[in-house]
Amino acid sequence: MKNSVIGDIGSNRRTMDCNYSFMTPPKSRSTPVHVSTDEFPVQQRLAKWREIYGRSIANVDIEPIGDEPFHASVTFQSLPGIGIVSGSRSPAHYHLTRQHLAGARDGFGISVLISGASTTRQLGREIVGRPGTAVVISGTDPSVSTMHRMGQFLTIVLPRPELAVLLRDLDSAYARQIPAENGALRLLVQYVNTLHAAGPLDAPPLAHAVASHIIDLAALALGAEDDVAHEAEGRGLAAARLQAIKTDIRKNLGDQELSATTLALRHGVSPRYVHKLFERDGTGFSEFVLARRLDCAQQMLKDPSFATRTISAIAFECGFGDISYFNRTFRRAYNATPSDIRSAALRLR
Repeated sequence: MKNSVIGDIGSNRRTMDCNYSFMTPPKSRSTPVHVSTDEFPVQQRLAKWREIYGRSIANVDIEPIGDEPFHASVTFQSLPGIGIVSGSRSPAHYHLTRQHLAGARDGFGISVLISGASTTRQLGREIVGRPGTAVVISGTDPSVSTMHRMGQFLTIVLPRPELAVLLRDLDSAYARQIPAENGALRLLVQYVNTLHAAGPLDAPPLAHAVASHIIDLAALALGAEDDVAHEAEGRGLAAARLQAIKTDIRKNLGDQELSATTLALRHGVSPRYVHKLFERDGTGFSEFVLARRLDCAQQMLKDPSFATRTISAIAFECGFGDISYFNRTFRRAYNATPSDIRSAALRLR
Protein backbone atom coordinates (compact mmCIF):
# COMPACT_ATOMS: atom_id res chain seq x y z
CA MET A 1 0.00 0.00 0.00
CA LYS A 2 1.40 3.35 -0.95
CA ASN A 3 2.19 5.65 1.95
CA SER A 4 0.82 8.65 0.03
CA VAL A 5 -2.60 7.03 -0.13
CA ILE A 6 -2.53 5.99 3.52
CA GLY A 7 -1.45 9.44 4.60
CA ASP A 8 -4.07 11.15 2.47
CA ILE A 9 -6.90 9.06 3.88
CA GLY A 10 -5.49 9.04 7.39
CA SER A 11 -5.40 12.85 7.48
CA ASN A 12 -9.21 12.73 7.32
CA ARG A 13 -9.69 10.73 10.53
CA ARG A 14 -13.45 10.91 10.63
CA THR A 15 -13.95 9.05 7.38
CA MET A 16 -16.48 6.21 7.43
CA ASP A 17 -16.41 2.59 8.43
CA CYS A 18 -17.02 0.19 5.60
CA ASN A 19 -18.93 -1.89 8.10
CA TYR A 20 -21.52 0.55 9.30
CA SER A 21 -19.82 3.30 11.31
CA PHE A 22 -20.48 6.82 10.20
CA MET A 23 -17.74 9.35 10.17
CA THR A 24 -17.36 12.37 7.94
CA PRO A 25 -16.21 11.45 4.41
CA PRO A 26 -12.90 12.93 3.25
CA LYS A 27 -13.39 16.30 1.60
CA SER A 28 -13.10 16.48 -2.21
CA ARG A 29 -12.62 12.73 -2.47
CA SER A 30 -14.55 12.24 -5.70
CA THR A 31 -11.78 9.94 -6.93
CA PRO A 32 -12.20 6.39 -5.57
CA VAL A 33 -9.35 5.37 -3.24
CA HIS A 34 -8.54 1.71 -2.55
CA VAL A 35 -7.01 0.34 0.66
CA SER A 36 -6.28 -3.37 1.18
CA THR A 37 -4.50 -5.77 3.53
CA ASP A 38 -3.12 -7.53 0.45
CA GLU A 39 -0.25 -5.04 0.55
CA PHE A 40 1.08 -6.61 3.78
CA PRO A 41 2.60 -9.99 4.71
CA VAL A 42 -0.10 -12.34 6.03
CA GLN A 43 1.24 -12.32 9.58
CA GLN A 44 1.13 -8.50 9.74
CA ARG A 45 -2.26 -7.86 8.15
CA LEU A 46 -4.39 -7.68 11.27
CA ALA A 47 -1.97 -5.44 13.18
CA LYS A 48 -1.55 -3.13 10.20
CA TRP A 49 -5.29 -2.96 9.54
CA ARG A 50 -5.99 -2.13 13.19
CA GLU A 51 -3.39 0.63 13.03
CA ILE A 52 -4.27 2.14 9.67
CA TYR A 53 -7.98 1.43 9.39
CA GLY A 54 -9.19 0.81 12.93
CA ARG A 55 -7.45 3.89 14.37
CA SER A 56 -6.64 6.33 11.58
CA ILE A 57 -9.61 5.88 9.25
CA ALA A 58 -12.72 4.42 10.87
CA ASN A 59 -11.92 4.49 14.59
CA VAL A 60 -13.37 1.07 15.46
CA ASP A 61 -12.28 -2.02 17.38
CA ILE A 62 -11.67 -5.05 15.14
CA GLU A 63 -12.07 -8.59 16.51
CA PRO A 64 -11.39 -11.39 13.99
CA ILE A 65 -13.42 -14.62 14.07
CA GLY A 66 -11.75 -17.98 13.48
CA ASP A 67 -8.25 -18.86 12.37
CA GLU A 68 -8.29 -18.04 8.67
CA PRO A 69 -5.90 -15.31 7.43
CA PHE A 70 -7.31 -11.86 8.05
CA HIS A 71 -8.46 -9.96 4.97
CA ALA A 72 -10.06 -6.59 4.35
CA SER A 73 -10.26 -4.51 1.19
CA VAL A 74 -12.22 -1.27 0.81
CA THR A 75 -12.76 1.46 -1.78
CA PHE A 76 -13.72 4.95 -0.58
CA GLN A 77 -15.46 7.64 -2.60
CA SER A 78 -16.90 10.92 -1.40
CA LEU A 79 -19.56 13.18 -2.89
CA PRO A 80 -20.98 16.39 -1.41
CA GLY A 81 -22.34 15.30 1.99
CA ILE A 82 -22.17 11.59 1.11
CA GLY A 83 -19.63 8.83 1.65
CA ILE A 84 -19.52 5.58 -0.31
CA VAL A 85 -17.53 2.55 0.79
CA SER A 86 -17.47 -0.89 -0.81
CA GLY A 87 -15.29 -3.93 -0.47
CA SER A 88 -14.83 -7.30 1.17
CA ARG A 89 -13.65 -8.67 4.47
CA SER A 90 -13.06 -11.91 6.30
CA PRO A 91 -15.07 -12.93 9.40
CA ALA A 92 -14.76 -10.33 12.17
CA HIS A 93 -16.66 -8.16 14.62
CA TYR A 94 -16.36 -4.39 14.15
CA HIS A 95 -17.23 -2.63 17.41
CA LEU A 96 -18.32 1.00 17.34
CA THR A 97 -18.51 2.27 20.93
CA ARG A 98 -19.82 5.45 22.49
CA GLN A 99 -16.22 6.60 22.84
CA HIS A 100 -15.63 6.03 19.12
CA LEU A 101 -18.67 8.14 18.30
CA ALA A 102 -17.50 11.21 20.19
CA GLY A 103 -17.70 14.09 17.73
CA ALA A 104 -19.38 12.04 15.00
CA ARG A 105 -21.46 14.00 12.52
CA ASP A 106 -25.26 13.88 12.35
CA GLY A 107 -25.48 11.13 9.79
CA PHE A 108 -26.60 7.57 9.24
CA GLY A 109 -25.90 4.77 6.82
CA ILE A 110 -27.55 2.28 4.53
CA SER A 111 -25.35 -0.81 4.46
CA VAL A 112 -26.03 -3.48 1.86
CA LEU A 113 -24.79 -7.05 2.15
CA ILE A 114 -23.68 -8.12 -1.33
CA SER A 115 -22.50 -11.61 -0.38
CA GLY A 116 -21.72 -13.59 2.74
CA ALA A 117 -23.58 -13.67 6.06
CA SER A 118 -23.79 -10.82 8.56
CA THR A 119 -25.49 -9.55 11.69
CA THR A 120 -25.74 -6.02 13.05
CA ARG A 121 -26.58 -5.17 16.65
CA GLN A 122 -27.81 -1.69 17.56
CA LEU A 123 -30.50 -0.08 19.75
CA GLY A 124 -31.23 -3.42 21.41
CA ARG A 125 -31.98 -5.15 18.12
CA GLU A 126 -30.12 -7.75 16.06
CA ILE A 127 -30.57 -7.65 12.29
CA VAL A 128 -29.62 -10.77 10.34
CA GLY A 129 -28.46 -9.91 6.86
CA ARG A 130 -28.88 -11.91 3.71
CA PRO A 131 -27.44 -10.98 0.31
CA GLY A 132 -29.31 -8.07 -1.23
CA THR A 133 -30.77 -6.76 2.03
CA ALA A 134 -29.69 -3.52 3.71
CA VAL A 135 -29.61 -2.36 7.30
CA VAL A 136 -30.20 1.25 8.32
CA ILE A 137 -27.71 2.29 10.99
CA SER A 138 -27.84 5.32 13.26
CA GLY A 139 -24.65 7.35 13.13
CA THR A 140 -24.87 8.43 16.75
CA ASP A 141 -25.49 5.11 18.56
CA PRO A 142 -23.04 2.29 19.33
CA SER A 143 -23.22 -0.80 17.15
CA VAL A 144 -21.51 -4.10 16.43
CA SER A 145 -21.39 -5.36 12.87
CA THR A 146 -20.25 -8.88 12.16
CA MET A 147 -19.33 -10.66 8.96
CA HIS A 148 -19.64 -14.37 9.72
CA ARG A 149 -17.94 -15.57 6.56
CA MET A 150 -15.99 -13.91 3.77
CA GLY A 151 -18.34 -11.42 2.20
CA GLN A 152 -18.81 -8.24 0.21
CA PHE A 153 -20.64 -5.08 1.24
CA LEU A 154 -21.62 -1.59 0.15
CA THR A 155 -22.17 1.20 2.66
CA ILE A 156 -23.61 4.62 1.82
CA VAL A 157 -23.13 7.27 4.51
CA LEU A 158 -25.88 9.89 4.31
CA PRO A 159 -26.57 13.27 5.95
CA ARG A 160 -29.45 13.02 8.42
CA PRO A 161 -30.78 16.59 8.02
CA GLU A 162 -31.31 16.24 4.26
CA LEU A 163 -33.13 12.91 4.60
CA ALA A 164 -35.13 13.94 7.66
CA VAL A 165 -37.03 16.56 5.64
CA LEU A 166 -37.99 13.91 3.06
CA LEU A 167 -39.25 11.30 5.52
CA ARG A 168 -41.93 11.48 8.19
CA ASP A 169 -39.94 9.60 10.84
CA LEU A 170 -36.38 8.80 9.89
CA ASP A 171 -35.46 7.73 13.44
CA SER A 172 -37.93 4.84 13.27
CA ALA A 173 -35.93 3.36 10.38
CA TYR A 174 -32.73 2.94 12.43
CA ALA A 175 -31.67 -0.63 13.23
CA ARG A 176 -34.18 -1.88 10.68
CA GLN A 177 -33.78 -3.92 7.52
CA ILE A 178 -34.65 -2.94 3.96
CA PRO A 179 -35.65 -6.10 2.06
CA ALA A 180 -33.81 -7.20 -1.05
CA GLU A 181 -37.08 -6.91 -2.98
CA ASN A 182 -37.16 -3.12 -2.49
CA GLY A 183 -36.94 -1.73 -6.04
CA ALA A 184 -35.46 1.62 -5.03
CA LEU A 185 -32.74 -0.16 -3.04
CA ARG A 186 -31.77 -2.28 -6.05
CA LEU A 187 -31.57 0.81 -8.26
CA LEU A 188 -29.53 2.62 -5.59
CA VAL A 189 -26.99 -0.21 -5.50
CA GLN A 190 -26.74 -0.31 -9.30
CA TYR A 191 -26.33 3.45 -9.48
CA VAL A 192 -23.57 3.57 -6.86
CA ASN A 193 -21.71 0.63 -8.41
CA THR A 194 -21.71 2.49 -11.73
CA LEU A 195 -20.17 5.52 -10.00
CA HIS A 196 -17.29 3.44 -8.62
CA ALA A 197 -16.63 2.05 -12.09
CA ALA A 198 -16.81 5.49 -13.71
CA GLY A 199 -14.01 6.96 -11.57
CA PRO A 200 -13.71 10.58 -10.39
CA LEU A 201 -16.47 13.16 -10.71
CA ASP A 202 -14.32 16.24 -11.09
CA ALA A 203 -17.02 18.72 -12.14
CA PRO A 204 -18.70 20.11 -8.97
CA PRO A 205 -22.14 20.49 -10.60
CA LEU A 206 -22.05 16.84 -11.67
CA ALA A 207 -20.95 15.67 -8.21
CA HIS A 208 -23.78 17.65 -6.57
CA ALA A 209 -26.33 16.25 -9.05
CA VAL A 210 -25.19 12.67 -8.39
CA ALA A 211 -25.34 13.25 -4.61
CA SER A 212 -28.88 14.58 -5.00
CA HIS A 213 -29.88 11.48 -6.98
CA ILE A 214 -28.48 9.21 -4.26
CA ILE A 215 -30.43 11.08 -1.57
CA ASP A 216 -33.63 10.75 -3.63
CA LEU A 217 -33.13 7.01 -4.10
CA ALA A 218 -32.34 6.55 -0.40
CA ALA A 219 -35.53 8.40 0.52
CA LEU A 220 -37.57 6.13 -1.77
CA ALA A 221 -35.91 3.01 -0.35
CA LEU A 222 -36.77 4.22 3.17
CA GLY A 223 -40.41 4.80 2.28
CA ALA A 224 -40.86 8.42 1.21
CA GLU A 225 -44.50 9.10 0.46
CA ASP A 226 -46.84 11.41 -1.45
CA ASP A 227 -45.34 14.54 -3.02
CA VAL A 228 -41.82 13.78 -1.77
CA ALA A 229 -41.85 10.39 -3.46
CA HIS A 230 -43.19 11.92 -6.67
CA GLU A 231 -40.38 14.48 -6.79
CA ALA A 232 -37.75 11.90 -5.89
CA GLU A 233 -38.97 9.59 -8.65
CA GLY A 234 -38.65 12.43 -11.14
CA ARG A 235 -35.03 13.05 -10.16
CA GLY A 236 -33.10 10.23 -8.52
CA LEU A 237 -35.19 7.30 -9.70
CA ALA A 238 -35.15 8.52 -13.30
CA ALA A 239 -31.37 9.06 -13.20
CA ALA A 240 -30.77 5.61 -11.75
CA ARG A 241 -33.05 3.94 -14.29
CA LEU A 242 -31.34 5.73 -17.15
CA GLN A 243 -27.93 4.66 -15.85
CA ALA A 244 -29.11 1.05 -15.45
CA ILE A 245 -30.53 1.01 -18.99
CA LYS A 246 -27.32 2.49 -20.42
CA THR A 247 -25.30 -0.20 -18.64
CA ASP A 248 -27.65 -2.85 -20.03
CA ILE A 249 -27.14 -1.46 -23.55
CA ARG A 250 -23.35 -1.53 -23.24
CA LYS A 251 -23.44 -5.16 -22.08
CA ASN A 252 -25.71 -6.26 -24.93
CA LEU A 253 -24.54 -4.27 -27.95
CA GLY A 254 -24.20 -7.45 -30.01
CA ASP A 255 -27.89 -8.27 -29.61
CA GLN A 256 -29.48 -7.17 -32.90
CA GLU A 257 -32.92 -7.43 -31.27
CA LEU A 258 -31.98 -4.80 -28.70
CA SER A 259 -34.74 -2.20 -28.61
CA ALA A 260 -36.59 0.16 -26.32
CA THR A 261 -39.28 -2.50 -25.99
CA THR A 262 -36.94 -5.29 -24.89
CA LEU A 263 -35.19 -2.98 -22.44
CA ALA A 264 -38.52 -1.71 -21.09
CA LEU A 265 -39.58 -5.29 -20.36
CA ARG A 266 -36.32 -6.02 -18.52
CA HIS A 267 -36.50 -2.86 -16.42
CA GLY A 268 -40.20 -2.87 -15.68
CA VAL A 269 -41.10 0.36 -17.48
CA SER A 270 -42.84 1.30 -20.73
CA PRO A 271 -41.00 1.79 -24.06
CA ARG A 272 -42.21 5.39 -24.11
CA TYR A 273 -40.64 5.97 -20.70
CA VAL A 274 -37.31 4.62 -22.01
CA HIS A 275 -37.43 7.13 -24.86
CA LYS A 276 -38.34 9.96 -22.46
CA LEU A 277 -35.34 9.17 -20.23
CA PHE A 278 -32.96 9.58 -23.17
CA GLU A 279 -34.74 12.69 -24.42
CA ARG A 280 -34.32 14.33 -21.01
CA ASP A 281 -30.64 13.41 -21.17
CA GLY A 282 -30.27 15.36 -24.41
CA THR A 283 -30.11 12.48 -26.89
CA GLY A 284 -32.34 9.85 -28.44
CA PHE A 285 -32.44 6.15 -27.62
CA SER A 286 -31.50 5.07 -31.14
CA GLU A 287 -28.71 7.65 -31.37
CA PHE A 288 -27.22 6.41 -28.08
CA VAL A 289 -27.27 2.77 -29.15
CA LEU A 290 -25.76 3.61 -32.55
CA ALA A 291 -22.97 5.68 -30.98
CA ARG A 292 -22.07 2.87 -28.56
CA ARG A 293 -22.04 0.28 -31.36
CA LEU A 294 -19.85 2.46 -33.56
CA ASP A 295 -17.46 3.03 -30.67
CA CYS A 296 -17.37 -0.71 -30.03
CA ALA A 297 -16.46 -1.35 -33.67
CA GLN A 298 -13.81 1.36 -33.70
CA GLN A 299 -12.12 -0.07 -30.58
CA MET A 300 -12.13 -3.59 -32.03
CA LEU A 301 -10.66 -2.35 -35.34
CA LYS A 302 -7.78 -0.75 -33.41
CA ASP A 303 -7.20 -3.77 -31.18
CA PRO A 304 -4.47 -6.14 -32.49
CA SER A 305 -6.23 -9.12 -30.90
CA PHE A 306 -9.00 -8.68 -33.49
CA ALA A 307 -6.64 -8.17 -36.45
CA THR A 308 -7.60 -11.48 -38.10
CA ARG A 309 -11.33 -10.85 -37.80
CA THR A 310 -13.08 -9.45 -40.86
CA ILE A 311 -14.71 -6.04 -40.76
CA SER A 312 -18.09 -7.68 -41.42
CA ALA A 313 -17.60 -9.99 -38.44
CA ILE A 314 -16.72 -7.05 -36.20
CA ALA A 315 -19.77 -5.13 -37.39
CA PHE A 316 -21.99 -8.11 -36.69
CA GLU A 317 -20.47 -8.62 -33.22
CA CYS A 318 -21.21 -4.98 -32.37
CA GLY A 319 -24.86 -5.38 -33.31
CA PHE A 320 -25.00 -4.30 -36.98
CA GLY A 321 -27.03 -6.55 -39.25
CA ASP A 322 -26.52 -4.50 -42.42
CA ILE A 323 -22.89 -3.98 -43.50
CA SER A 324 -23.80 -1.14 -45.88
CA TYR A 325 -25.53 0.74 -43.06
CA PHE A 326 -22.52 0.07 -40.82
CA ASN A 327 -20.03 1.44 -43.38
CA ARG A 328 -22.18 4.51 -44.06
CA THR A 329 -22.75 5.45 -40.40
CA PHE A 330 -19.13 4.65 -39.45
CA ARG A 331 -17.75 6.97 -42.12
CA ARG A 332 -20.18 9.72 -41.10
CA ALA A 333 -19.13 9.40 -37.44
CA TYR A 334 -15.34 9.17 -37.88
CA ASN A 335 -14.75 10.73 -41.31
CA ALA A 336 -12.93 7.54 -42.27
CA THR A 337 -13.83 4.02 -43.38
CA PRO A 338 -13.41 0.99 -41.10
CA SER A 339 -10.50 -0.08 -43.31
CA ASP A 340 -8.85 3.33 -42.84
CA ILE A 341 -9.06 3.00 -39.04
CA ARG A 342 -7.63 -0.51 -39.09
CA SER A 343 -4.78 0.45 -41.46
CA ALA A 344 -3.87 3.49 -39.36
CA ALA A 345 -3.73 1.32 -36.23
CA LEU A 346 -1.50 -1.19 -37.98
CA ARG A 347 0.89 1.55 -39.08
CA LEU A 348 1.15 2.86 -35.55
CA ARG A 349 1.99 -0.61 -34.25
